[in-house]
Amino acid sequence: MPLFIGLMSGTSLDGIDAALVEIAGETATPRLLAHHAEPMPTLLRERLWGLCHADAARFADLAAAEEAFCGLQAAAVDALLAESHTPREAVAAIGSHGQTIEHAPYGHASGSHADGPAYTLQLDNPSRLAELTGIAVVADFRRRDLAAGGQAAPLAPAFHQALFRAPEQWRLVLNLGGFANLTLLPPLEDPRAPLGFDSGPANALLDAWHARHRGGAFDADGTWAASGRVDEALLARLLEEPFFHRPPPRSTGRELFHLDWLMSRLRGDERPEDVQATLAELTATSVALAVEMARERLEAPSPERLIPCGGGAHNRDLLARLACRLPEARLDDAAEWGWPADWLEAGAFAWLAHRRLAGLPGNLPSVTGATGPRVLGGVYAP
Repeated sequence: MPLFIGLMSGTSLDGIDAALVEIAGETATPRLLAHHAEPMPTLLRERLWGLCHADAARFADLAAAEEAFCGLQAAAVDALLAESHTPREAVAAIGSHGQTIEHAPYGHASGSHADGPAYTLQLDNPSRLAELTGIAVVADFRRRDLAAGGQAAPLAPAFHQALFRAPEQWRLVLNLGGFANLTLLPPLEDPRAPLGFDSGPANALLDAWHARHRGGAFDADGTWAASGRVDEALLARLLEEPFFHRPPPRSTGRELFHLDWLMSRLRGDERPEDVQATLAELTATSVALAVEMARERLEAPSPERLIPCGGGAHNRDLLARLACRLPEARLDDAAEWGWPADWLEAGAFAWLAHRRLAGLPGNLPSVTGATGPRVLGGVYAP
């Protein structure tokens, strides 16, 4: 059976996820065979942080970061192949997302306005990765959708459809990475197209606030957030952000939601744990607002199943808040379909690589707003 590897490095910059996926054909359900997480070295993480949203960057710094990043990708591929006892020649292609440096679907943010053309920039060197691994690489998935008038994000909903769309049941797939995006899936027999878009921040602000006050990469299980109380006045100020009320298609990132954005909305006398609780409630509330927006757009009933994925799927406090905000949806474990929550995004780029080699569209215009279906990505031979 054809095998593909998907590589994903998200906004947390904590490492590279690698997924080995079997895809038997256009209509076959992708099957996760193996996975590997390659931790991000501290020096590389600091380099990438320095480049993200920088006003200026030296070409030499970009080249050095790109070389180190490609080396880490190759290490992830080598480890995945070794751990799964998979011959290199059995892999048809690697789908490489790269590392997003800046995502500006509305143009460059300048103060309260955006100007210039829309763009999305991922640090990547697929030619180098093909050289290092000896495997064909498919990369640069996002800009084709952008060229067709889309937001270039989110791309995972097309993969969610391939995995989770089912007869006679509305399902909601919720990716809780640095930012949250949702996919509302109609039943298979329903002619309506899936709808997906970013709802707002998920772990990005929670992790940043936790790191500032407690140290460490994240709030395990949301324990610190659960110890605080929601500041309703602060929550209301945060929800005044126009993004939360913008109709889809829409996507966002650290260009908008970052610590300075949060700090400008604080009075200054809040208890840190109460801010953390409020940020968790902001994620749950903005997801609920987005679900209602999606339901209105599709004239859909409440989803019967909620399938959380990404790092936030392990945050018990956040899941409890979501259950309160979306009481009609039963929380399901993505692992019931053979896809543990942590590996859906990497799997999506393996699936997109397969679509590119097969000459099949990888985007959903109903999600990104592109003028039509497009074959995504470029192919780099080994």
